[in-house]
Amino acid sequence: MSSTILVIGGAGYIGAHTCKALWREGFKPVVFDDLSTGHRRFVRWGPFIQANINDSQAVARAIVHYRVSAVLHFAASASVGESVTEPEKYYLNNVAGTLSLLRGMRAAGCDRLVFSSTCAVYGNARKVPIREDAPLAPVNPYGASKAMNEQVLFDYRRAYGLKPICLRYFNASGADPDGDLGELRSPETHLIPRAMMALQGHITDFAVFGSNFETEDGTAVRDYIHVSDLADAHVAALRRLLEGHGGGIYNLGTGSGHSVRQILQKIEAVTGEHLPHVRGARRRGDPPILIADPSLARRELGFNPLRSDLETIIESSWAWHMRAHPRQRPKLFGQEARAQSA
Repeated sequence: MSSTILVIGGAGYIGAHTCKALWREGFKPVVFDDLSTGHRRFVRWGPFIQANINDSQAVARAIVHYRVSAVLHFAASASVGESVTEPEKYYLNNVAGTLSLLRGMRAAGCDRLVFSSTCAVYGNARKVPIREDAPLAPVNPYGASKAMNEQVLFDYRRAYGLKPICLRYFNASGADPDGDLGELRSPETHLIPRAMMALQGHITDFAVFGSNFETEDGTAVRDYIHVSDLADAHVAALRRLLEGHGGGIYNLGTGSGHSVRQILQKIEAVTGEHLPHVRGARRRGDPPILIADPSLARRELGFNPLRSDLETIIESSWAWHMRAHPRQRPKLFGQEARAQSA
């Protein structure tokens, strides 16, 4: 069987880290990305095809040309807030795009797929930590689009023999320990990289969205997992498929939650810098608590996150940001920042 793997969205944050993990484990990742949000400089460990997921013929050609044995699917729009204001974009990119990918895979005779899903499919979960058999009740179009994709994949499994593994990430974070890769989006919406950018003076509107959640300190609680641990989990899932596994659903998290306030305190401790912030309104579609029960992935995939303690996550993220985007101007906050932008 070929060791070549087609990585859809492989020039993005998690996709690129997974390409490096694949290469390190002896696979040949072929990146398929339109670079609408990914980065050409993140493609270092195999061939590159610049194409859009909605081009099913390009997908089929890539699978046949490179003799691909499985597909890893990372391509999606992934901002909760934006999905609430622009749902059409999310259903077109995430659901229609996946259908196009599957059309190309079927045309080329490829039936193994690892799919990037999300804890957002659970919505406001009634029981924490969350198991894979918890009811799906997404509270935003992003989570709804991923839940729809999961349904599509398992319908294809019954009808066409597709073998899908869905990996429900909790909060991906951190950066490559070697400094090759990191979290780089425009606009950036995630807490930890935005905090780094604020400390460097690259943004002046850093805010904590919501202080009235039903949590101990009033800020949202999330399960943070290092992106390199996520990448290793994808390799483990791929190996299971190549060994004949028929597919399944797995949570990827640590089983521990941290509030926004705790994250900010740890960032200040690691960087040695003070991080002023503004209290913003709670965002629509934000659940108060999301914490994984990762025991199934531990049992069946051998999933064992080694870098997902907060200190390692924040140290790696800070090192990446200082290397990739060094401080270029003084930090400005509050009235001073507003005065300069006026």
